[in-house]
Amino acid sequence: MKQKYLNERKALLDKAQACINDGDIDGFNALHAEIEKLDNDYAAKAAAQANLDALNKNGSVAPLSNFAGNMALHFNDGIESTVEDFYDTAKYRKSFMNYVLTGKKSADMFNNDENTKTTDVGSVIPTTILNRIVEKMEAESVILPLVTKTNYKGGLSVPTSTVKPVASWVNEGAGSDRQKKTTSYISFAYHKLRCEISVSLEVDTMALSAFETAFVNQVSEAMIKKLEEAIIKGTGSGQPKGILAETPVSGQAISIAANAGLSYKLLCEMEAALPAQYETGTKWFMSKKTFMEFYGLVDLNKQPIARVNYGIGGKPERFLLGREVLISENVANYAAAPSANTIVAFMFRPSDYILNTNLNMGVKQFEDNDTDDIVRKAIMLVDGKVVDKNSLVTLTVNKP
Repeated sequence: MKQKYLNERKALLDKAQACINDGDIDGFNALHAEIEKLDNDYAAKAAAQANLDALNKNGSVAPLSNFAGNMALHFNDGIESTVEDFYDTAKYRKSFMNYVLTGKKSADMFNNDENTKTTDVGSVIPTTILNRIVEKMEAESVILPLVTKTNYKGGLSVPTSTVKPVASWVNEGAGSDRQKKTTSYISFAYHKLRCEISVSLEVDTMALSAFETAFVNQVSEAMIKKLEEAIIKGTGSGQPKGILAETPVSGQAISIAANAGLSYKLLCEMEAALPAQYETGTKWFMSKKTFMEFYGLVDLNKQPIARVNYGIGGKPERFLLGREVLISENVANYAAAPSANTIVAFMFRPSDYILNTNLNMGVKQFEDNDTDDIVRKAIMLVDGKVVDKNSLVTLTVNKP
């Protein structure tokens, strides 16, 4: 059945290519529809055959996953194959739970290679659990859902340019100066983020779903906290480089003297410092305490400059001069007389920050001899940097 299908498909592909070469678009469209029908018919037959084979083997159905949806039309590459995600099977998930709880490994489930590398882990977190961790991080984090996220295993380099070409008016028949486009790049490495967790004896009696929920809650809570902290104020040494570790463009670092207080004029000065081309998507970041300091300010017409909308989203939506405010406890609280120069608020466009993450998280375990607890270590590799800092405007309160 398969060989017949491949022969028919190849013949149709050859005809379709000939139509493109001859400029016969109508003919190509007709053949395209015929190829899609052939793919769908074969997918249906293959799925039925697989289900029947599974019934004959062990009485359980193992349907093919979105076979037709993954069948792509290629003129030169042949047919793309789809492979079931091994780490998302019930068998692997149960084996993973058994490994975390008891430390017993299955030879066909885990990596037994003795050559130690940076990518070696005791076990790979099942796909279902990993996806749920990411979803929970997105839901609970303030800035994490807004930054640009990539997932390149070998690191990442982002080309940048500080020089833009300039147009000029010329007379008829005259030329213009040729300009050079200078580029550089920002490179990303990997920093290891780890958290240790301990599961009590009672978890040993839990069902698979309950274990996954407990594991997700413990890992995601720790990962969220550190990732959010690193994105905003990471040092770049052994961890991602945070937004506040960047030096703002000249004129965009606003500072006030100690005991000067917050004012409507100060906010206007910060808004004026933000370039017009970066207005879209730029947001305020500050602690809740700092926002409440702004909340009581009024403009020249005695109108509040801060707004809080209590919509159907289930949480307050805060705005300053019409710009959204995101609350983060990783930004220092406003103090009239701080002990050191302190950034208490900043504006930034989150999409200009790239978080490059290796989501192949792994788990290792060891026994604490003092308490007899079994401790599990969750590990991920991540790096992050600002790729365009032109939207960054900071507010610093100077020390007395």
